[in-house]
Amino acid sequence: MWSHTYTGETTAAPEAVWAVLRDVDNWALWDTSMEAVSLLGSFEVGSRVSMTPTGQEPIVSVITEIEENVRYADETEFGGMVLRFSHTLSPLADGGTAVAHRLEISGPDADTAGPELGPAISEDFPEAMAALFARATAG
Repeated sequence: MWSHTYTGETTAAPEAVWAVLRDVDNWALWDTSMEAVSLLGSFEVGSRVSMTPTGQEPIVSVITEIEENVRYADETEFGGMVLRFSHTLSPLADGGTAVAHRLEISGPDADTAGPELGPAISEDFPEAMAALFARATAG
């Protein structure tokens, strides 16, 4: 397995960050790696999300975890591997939020492909998180 976690902090409350995360149809407004994103069904575990990474064909992910104001996770099968993405929100003492954005790559080829594929996928985590925070603080 290969994994990478990027953590950032914002003055926005967890509820404000969560409101942006749960608005899946508008992720492309802040997720710098996506041309389009749409929720296929309800916002619940088991629902599918269509994502079109910039310059690529659409992929479909499945929502695997939802804990309101705390955690969102989904996974995508890709080339015999499973890519698991998550956002975990932790309240800060000052009313803000720490967010950990994690990518895990598992499967038979993860040990060889993960170290090449993972950094390419996660390189925009800092930029995307800054845009997520900007949207959360804008209200």
